[in-house]
Amino acid sequence: MSTVQIAVFLIITALIAFATYMHCRGKRGAGDGDERDYFLANGGLAWYFVAGSITLTNLSTDQLIGMNGNQMALLAWWEFAAVAGLFILAFVFLPVYYRNNCTTTTELLQKKYGDKHIRALISLLFLFGNLFIFLPAILYGGSLFLLSLTGQSTDLTTIMTVSVVIAIVGAAYAIFGGLRAVAVSDTYSGVLVLGLALLVVFLALQAIDFDLTGIPAERLTLVGDNDSPIPWHTLLTGMIFIQTFYWSTNQTITQRAMAAPNIKEAQKGVLVAAGIRLAIVPIIVVVPGIVSYKLFGDVGDPAYGMIVGEVLPVWLSGAFAAAIFAAVLTTFNSILNASAALYVCDIHEAYVDEPKRVGRLGAIVSIVMSVLALALVPFFASQESLINTVQELYGLLSMPILSAFVVGLAFRNVKAAAAMIGVVAGVAFYGFWSMVWEPAHYIHGMAVTLVLAIVVSLLANLVIFGQRAEFAIGRASEPDPAAA
Repeated sequence: MSTVQIAVFLIITALIAFATYMHCRGKRGAGDGDERDYFLANGGLAWYFVAGSITLTNLSTDQLIGMNGNQMALLAWWEFAAVAGLFILAFVFLPVYYRNNCTTTTELLQKKYGDKHIRALISLLFLFGNLFIFLPAILYGGSLFLLSLTGQSTDLTTIMTVSVVIAIVGAAYAIFGGLRAVAVSDTYSGVLVLGLALLVVFLALQAIDFDLTGIPAERLTLVGDNDSPIPWHTLLTGMIFIQTFYWSTNQTITQRAMAAPNIKEAQKGVLVAAGIRLAIVPIIVVVPGIVSYKLFGDVGDPAYGMIVGEVLPVWLSGAFAAAIFAAVLTTFNSILNASAALYVCDIHEAYVDEPKRVGRLGAIVSIVMSVLALALVPFFASQESLINTVQELYGLLSMPILSAFVVGLAFRNVKAAAAMIGVVAGVAFYGFWSMVWEPAHYIHGMAVTLVLAIVVSLLANLVIFGQRAEFAIGRASEPDPAAA
């Protein structure tokens, strides 16, 4: 690792931090204020910060490392399908969240079902997912990339050392700046990440003279067979449900859109994020991996770091390391901030007391989650594919959570306890499907899990609680007195 790389890395990292500080200094939403101040930037995020934060919160090392690590074009389907998920967020879910003045996505469930317990249950599932899946995966992926890029050892001790640094700096953003600092740093970092990632695509193709011959056809096709990571038929079943869950109900993502001054500004930001997702992201998450297959062979997750180190000049590799470091930080601190919001608003206030200092309680949550996430990094270091492991594990939570939103938005006269029974049944069923039974691809399992959880909720509502659900799309945002 050269002196030039280190100097460029430190300068750019410091500039992003300084620019974020200057933008947020003295503004509400950047300190220890009330919930709306700390978790929603006091409704002060302009559309470009909404778009930038949504884009970079999702686009981190689990995307760049994990998708390029598969070294095939097929993984681009995750990004193409994400566009549909963002449209669903903009035109289906955001109007409901804004009409109900929600701070967290789970607050909508409490208002619909008239019950605080279902809100707490779903929040706990989100928190478990953030803690046991996303946070450690981000720490591992970010550490692996930075070490691969700079030619350092990728043994577990070194990975853990870098992970500790990422966790400390990322937690500092979330703790001291609130959502405004997180969103602003996301946007500044996003411009750098997307620009350099596109440059990597061009230089990687140039390195092989834009000649993809010799690469197996199955690595270039967008039609996956039954043994591929994304068989073509999964696009017709679970894929759209995965995207609906992730972009429309996941607090880490929707929190940015809920922090705009009004619904129009929020929708504008989400649609710009969708445009970026369609035009730019698929290219940068698959092309370098495909090229690395031709240059280095089947190397797996280290592929992206290797190709970047190969094609970028030394000073630019330092800049790219800073960009990726920033992307890792922004995703990490975004999840911490969302997790703090879920705990403070959905659990602490409901079952403990009204916090006197929201920021202080949020800081405690962030620190505890950071420490626990570090302890789980070795598990992800032992996995064959980072992105496939993350997606498969999250199925335990995503479809059961989505079932509670679907039942709540599409039906009236449903008891919260019935929906909670459906959620628990969904978790158990998906665990059995993916870890014991394994009759088909896990994405199919997600679709089946969603349907089963919804059916169980409606049956429990009828059989156990003696209430018949009423299909009532269009009135779902109203509180349901019968469910109280």
